[in-house]
Amino acid sequence: MLEFSKKILSKVSFDKGLFRKELIKNIRWLNKHEIIKLKLWALATFSQYENIITEVFDQLS
Repeated sequence: MLEFSKKILSKVSFDKGLFRKELIKNIRWLNKHEIIKLKLWALATFSQYENIITEVFDQLS
């Protein structure tokens, strides 16, 4: 599921709102280990959305 989540996020990265929505949805499908990997990958790949990424992942805690 992690690789599928990466593909989806890459395809919707053109739109900030859609990216946020898909990030939230994709997190629900993953286990804790995969969530950590997704966060690191997302921060490294989509630095322009750093605020969105950190906000979404901080809501998990």
